[in-house]
Amino acid sequence: MELLTWLDPGPDAGLGAVFVASFLAATLLPGGSELVFAGFLQLHPEQAGPALALATVGNTLGGMTTYAMARAIPHGSTPPRAAWVARRGAPVLLLAWAPVVGDALCAAAGWLRLPPWACAGWMALGKLLRYAVILAAS
Repeated sequence: MELLTWLDPGPDAGLGAVFVASFLAATLLPGGSELVFAGFLQLHPEQAGPALALATVGNTLGGMTTYAMARAIPHGSTPPRAAWVARRGAPVLLLAWAPVVGDALCAAAGWLRLPPWACAGWMALGKLLRYAVILAAS
């Protein structure tokens, strides 16, 4: 705990770090925002609400960045795995938080041009639930 205290720049900067880590972790860049989120909560449990909101928004915006990049790719024939996403639609993005497959789901939804607002909503719900579980475990 002493090391965390030494590294702590304060709650405002820490909330910014939660947002940035959450955003970057949801793009195609490697990284895990869960440790940043949990570490921040350990230092500032009174900031749980804002941290939960910023982690959810940051992670959703990161996922929607992947969605937007894939949407810009010209359409060709639909690969079999993308067809699985097409059959299930935007609700499949409840799983956008999942390691390995989450980024692929966001990309498939964009490439398939699923409705962006529906995708953002389902994605945000899944990511909120994941961070809420981490918050409950903290």
